[in-house]
Amino acid sequence: MHGEYKTPGGKLVAVDFAVSGETMRGVQVSGDFFLYPDEALDDLNRALEGLPVALVAAEAEARLRDGLRPDAHLLGTSPEGIAVAVRRAIEAGEGDRA
Repeated sequence: MHGEYKTPGGKLVAVDFAVSGETMRGVQVSGDFFLYPDEALDDLNRALEGLPVALVAAEAEARLRDGLRPDAHLLGTSPEGIAVAVRRAIEAGEGDRA
């Protein structure tokens, strides 16, 4: 599944993942936003890995906020923006399955 979101006044964020057993697998967050340190990208991917596709965006946002290391700096998007991309991917995937 693939979802994108252009953060207002910010950057594009994309989320790609597969669904296995109704959970997100192989999550890859990407985009033209900035994230320091670079290793914090793994935090975002891990935060979403294994989440149920039935989740609401607020749950994904909370997982992203909690999973991001305290010294990380996310510029050009936010956990909320990434959660919107997740929701869009799930909605697009539901249309494909209908």
